[in-house]
Amino acid sequence: MTKRIPTFVRKIFGLNPVLILAMYGLLIFSVFAIESAARHQSQGGEWYADRQIIWIALGSAVYFATSLIDYKWLKWLSIPMYIAGMGLMVIVLGKGSSVHQISFGGISFQPTQLMIGAGILFVALLFEKLPEFKPWLNNPFVKLSVIAIFCGIPCLLVVKSGDMGSALVWIPVAIVCLFVSGIPYRYLSLIAILATASLPVLYFLILPVVSDRATERVDQYIAMVQNDGEVRDIQGDDYAIHYVTTAIGKAGYKGVGWNADLSGKAGAIHSNGYIPKDTAHNDYIFGVIGEELGFQGSFLLLIGFMILIAMCLLVGLFSRDAYGLIICCGIAALLFAHIFENVGMCIRVMPITGIPLPLISYSGSFTLICMLLLGFVQSVWVHRIDYSPKVDDRKRVRMLNL
Repeated sequence: MTKRIPTFVRKIFGLNPVLILAMYGLLIFSVFAIESAARHQSQGGEWYADRQIIWIALGSAVYFATSLIDYKWLKWLSIPMYIAGMGLMVIVLGKGSSVHQISFGGISFQPTQLMIGAGILFVALLFEKLPEFKPWLNNPFVKLSVIAIFCGIPCLLVVKSGDMGSALVWIPVAIVCLFVSGIPYRYLSLIAILATASLPVLYFLILPVVSDRATERVDQYIAMVQNDGEVRDIQGDDYAIHYVTTAIGKAGYKGVGWNADLSGKAGAIHSNGYIPKDTAHNDYIFGVIGEELGFQGSFLLLIGFMILIAMCLLVGLFSRDAYGLIICCGIAALLFAHIFENVGMCIRVMPITGIPLPLISYSGSFTLICMLLLGFVQSVWVHRIDYSPKVDDRKRVRMLNL
């Protein structure tokens, strides 16, 4: 009889190497990008880069611990995470913070990011457990109600706080969760038609009441895209979008070089401090990357993101149950929404939204949350094969060969 390999060792060697390499490749890239982007800060870019390394170390412990624990047990964390996220959102709403942050133990973070991640895990748990409780609960109307309640309420809280960028992230997350949960296409098509028809009402009636700032940014974006010949106020409201897009547009293929000191020279937008200094290392970090590394560096960054998202979707396809599929696809949607919004606002495809670039922007708590969620994805991959004693070796081989 062959000696059985310990389950823990099997899990270690069963980690998905592509997922790990893609994630850590982006994290290493972020250290250098943050050092250059934050050089105008009083502490200097190295201080922020060192802090990012600390967050990566903490995130690594969370990532590998989550990866090696079976997600069938971890999924119950979604309940306290969701409740805590809702509570923190109410606190932020009560404080009326313009940056949508709260401080705890000397650390400031945005609970909206935790709320979205917890929402994905909690909705997936409900989709899995409700039909086990009552079979008739496995129908499209119940699933739509789950999304409307448990995604809609926190989304409205985020909108009420004025953080429209994070509110927009809920839309693709909810759509993907509905899609992979088995909602018929006719329902999804009807939802899409109704949502499109309601856009004028949302823009003209609801958005001005909820957030004046969001309305101004949308109007600003529409005016700039229309290019109506009006001279824009690049020292006022159009300051950020003008200089960030100019930095990317003038960089060319190779860019001006990482951490380039080109003060006083034409085209060195960030070196001369024109990209908003307070947010260059988080919201506008893609503008810094685009100027310094040019098209080649920006393209490689997007390729890294593409590999990461593709691996999340691939892991979801190999999941042993619907819960794993939903969380993998939901996390992929969350990452895509953040990337699309952050990069889009820097190249004038989207209005300005204060939203970080996953794993790249200096946002310690968000980096930690992203690594936690990617740990869930890795756990789905590691535990796609059941190593419990009741499963014989021949069945494991068939599962491994799927």
